[in-house]
Amino acid sequence: MASYQVSVTAAVRAEVRSLPGNFRQRMIRLFRDLEQQPRPHTSKAVDISALTGLELPGIDARRIRVEGWRIIYAISDEDERITVLAIRRRPPYQYEDLQQLLEELSG
Repeated sequence: MASYQVSVTAAVRAEVRSLPGNFRQRMIRLFRDLEQQPRPHTSKAVDISALTGLELPGIDARRIRVEGWRIIYAISDEDERITVLAIRRRPPYQYEDLQQLLEELSG
């Protein structure tokens, strides 16, 4: 299996820095694990078009729940790239900013 390149947005980088030390290390390990397995069994697909109305061919949005947090990320198999879009507390994260995050991703 090919190795994917994981990148994080500036906002995610700031969010990771604000996390407690042990949880911050857990997030970093998760990002490294995604390089080898971008769709772990603990991840779930996020239906972009149903939530935002956007059609982004070639982009697979996913989420992983880690304790009381959700990590939202997008996979581009063509580029072998994963972009971590957000780390949000759950609940009540309802994906209200998902469209903005995806628009930033697509340029």
